[in-house]
Amino acid sequence: MADSTPCHQDLFDDQGFLEDPALWSRDLALAIAAELRLGELTETHWDLIDRLRGEYLQGRARPDPCRALGLQEDCAERLFGGMAVAWRVAGLPAPVSPPHTPWSSRAGASRQLR
Repeated sequence: MADSTPCHQDLFDDQGFLEDPALWSRDLALAIAAELRLGELTETHWDLIDRLRGEYLQGRARPDPCRALGLQEDCAERLFGGMAVAWRVAGLPAPVSPPHTPWSSRAGASRQLR
């Protein structure tokens, strides 16, 4: 794994994704963000994190979480450096099927994670 993962290594897969989203907390998100050198998480960061988690946990992740928040389509890239990083900070497991991820609408995006 290129990026190190904070604290309990056994909670994360080899790509740095939390394997059980129920173990996530805001403190863990802050630790992951610090490890990835993302800087301070703003209200907009938290809005996207909360949207990603909420939709994932309800089983209905949308391909356009930024637009759902009234933000530009590339908000994840601007805020986190990419949707996969936002997904990691949000404490979600690595996607196993492209239709369940917000980046599934972009060609080849699921390949970027593996």
